[in-house]
Amino acid sequence: MHVKRFEDAQPYVAPNHREVTGLRLQGFEEGGPRNQWVGLSQFLPGGGAGPDATPFEKVYVVLEGEMTVMTEGEETVLGKYDSCTIAPGENRTIENRSNHVCAMLVIMPYPPEAN
Repeated sequence: MHVKRFEDAQPYVAPNHREVTGLRLQGFEEGGPRNQWVGLSQFLPGGGAGPDATPFEKVYVVLEGEMTVMTEGEETVLGKYDSCTIAPGENRTIENRSNHVCAMLVIMPYPPEAN
């Protein structure tokens, strides 16, 4: 078992993101997961990411607040404990359109260059 305490989580900067603080909860470390990493993104009102796409899928889980997720031809609002999967190559934009902070888990496989 690999335990990482929240107070030991390190911040990271995600490209093409705005008004967000990201903390790496698991991954990219000795003894951690081999296939994916887990981040906690805390988006201020007006914060978001994209538009862009990645060559691998990702999962978003909203823990607090709400996040608007837009893909080609579709828009939905995720609330507390709602989740979605973004497919490989799927173009997406996310925006916190509320006046509250949105806390969201992000689960993604490692990029090929990390292996």
